[in-house]
Amino acid sequence: MKFGFNFKHFKGDLFGGITAGIVALPLALAFGLQSGLGATAGLYGAVFISFFAALFGGTNTQISGPTAPMTAVSMLAVSGILALNEGNLEKALPAILMVFLMAGLIQMGLGFLKVGKYIRYIPYPVVSGFMTGIGVIILFTQVLPMLGYYPKEDVKYVNEFLPLAEEVILEGILKEEAAEELLVLEDFKETIKRASQISQDDILREASTLAKSEASGVLGSLKLFPRALQSINFSDWKSYIDLILSLLTIAIIYGFKRITTAIPSTLVALVSVSVVAFIFIPDYRTIGTIPSGFPDLHFEIFTGFEFGLIQPYILTAVSLAILGAIDSLLTSVVADNMTKTKHDPNKELVGQGIGNSIASLFGGIPGAGATIRTVVNINSGGKTKLSGMVAGVLLMIVLLSLGPFASQIPAAVLAGILITVGIGVMDYKGLKHIRQLPISEVLVMLIVLGLTVFVGLIEAVGIGLVLACILFMKKISDVVDHRTKSAPLREFSREIPWSDEGDIVDKVGNKIYIKHLDGPLFFGFASRFQDMVNSLKEIEIVIIRMDKVPYVDQSGLYAMEDAIQNLQAQGITVAFTDIHGQPKDMFNEFNLIPGLVSSKYCFKNFSDCMDWLEDCLKNGHSDKTSDCC
Repeated sequence: MKFGFNFKHFKGDLFGGITAGIVALPLALAFGLQSGLGATAGLYGAVFISFFAALFGGTNTQISGPTAPMTAVSMLAVSGILALNEGNLEKALPAILMVFLMAGLIQMGLGFLKVGKYIRYIPYPVVSGFMTGIGVIILFTQVLPMLGYYPKEDVKYVNEFLPLAEEVILEGILKEEAAEELLVLEDFKETIKRASQISQDDILREASTLAKSEASGVLGSLKLFPRALQSINFSDWKSYIDLILSLLTIAIIYGFKRITTAIPSTLVALVSVSVVAFIFIPDYRTIGTIPSGFPDLHFEIFTGFEFGLIQPYILTAVSLAILGAIDSLLTSVVADNMTKTKHDPNKELVGQGIGNSIASLFGGIPGAGATIRTVVNINSGGKTKLSGMVAGVLLMIVLLSLGPFASQIPAAVLAGILITVGIGVMDYKGLKHIRQLPISEVLVMLIVLGLTVFVGLIEAVGIGLVLACILFMKKISDVVDHRTKSAPLREFSREIPWSDEGDIVDKVGNKIYIKHLDGPLFFGFASRFQDMVNSLKEIEIVIIRMDKVPYVDQSGLYAMEDAIQNLQAQGITVAFTDIHGQPKDMFNEFNLIPGLVSSKYCFKNFSDCMDWLEDCLKNGHSDKTSDCC
């Protein structure tokens, strides 16, 4: 594999990479915390994805790392697998990282299969609805942390799940015994024995996990929002210190941009608010310990692998891979437009897959090409893939040397950063043009938005693509139907004739039909084509003009075959003109010509067909059709 290093622009790449890395740092910590694996996982993901996606990728100026859409999907996998493991992260981690590893491997497979060039065909309403939905999810899921409310710490709320926790634990015991073939009547005493060993701490731990699971997502956040507000005691400033820190962070992020854009406002907010909290607030919630030193390889991904744990999340791995591909290649297009270059989409997918795979082995969350960081890199002088590698190295230096300091960052600061990310990731361009867009496209966008927020990301994209494809085919079939003409020649003066048919009205009679086909004959138009042909009555010759038919699919071919058979059964002669390219190959391959329609009725152009028609009329076509030619 050619890496294509170019050191002529090293100074620009160095500065661009450093600047992009600085921008990436607070976002990586925030996305890691949001994923449920901790800020460290976000930093690990940023380090390895940035470096290896740049090294092996196909977009010179791309800066990769954890992104909002990828983190939203990762969060679902993490919470689901944690719930299956009684909230024990250490126990759930191998399965979680295996899902991330599978996503990276699938991305590499997509690149090797050269799927990258097809990503651009995903309809914009699907992308728009999905991205806006991601923004809504981020906003609502950060409301509780912004208010300093964590469901697992609400004793009254957790106690509501104690009865359910007992049921879940007992159900787990029964499943274990069934797997061990101990679940028989005479051995039921084993069940009682195991149940008696359940401690109150076990029940409380399970209840806490259930409470956290119930509070996840948009619906969970909305449900607990009143409880979060009630937890604030406005006479005690310590009870709403998280809200103050979050609002201060948001204010600095938006306010500092008005002063200068030379320094990333997110970094300014992260550092300044963290310093204020460290000096003036004696007790605040931090993001947790960030270990110093090079991260360890997680061999337990393979040694502790259980297919049953990840089986329900195979589709999640696929969605992560596809979403990462879309996210990265859209950013690649932005980079191309800014640098006047052209990326290699398939190579980019391989690079992203390698980056995500390696990140998962070290405990990092998955990511993709990040538009904001890529734009910052280009504007700061980055021109080659060295800039992305520099960004990864910078983040590794932070990890190795500044871990203890990063551990003191308030969790509320990252909640504030994520609020701004959620606001920024929404597609305001699409929302702004809702009134001007066709109602069908608006419906697709809103359906995808609703499904993303309230049902699931995979379902949203899948249903959105199906709806968009159906609507597209309906539009195309309507266009072809509108442009397709069918009329007796004596009524031709009422229609717009093609350029070579202007003087034929007086030459032939009313027993001949010309069908103009203008556009592809595909399954969306096939049934209409049959209906039009079947409506022909008292006709002796049907001429089907194929001049403007670029493509015929299997449904279109069969529709044509059925139509010809119906016409011939009525004694009607069928003739073709100007069959060329793919339609001609299809007709020959399936023996439509000369099997159903003799080659003598297939004319190179309409002029030759007119000579045949005049000859037919002279010889009395209605009496002896087969002798016309």
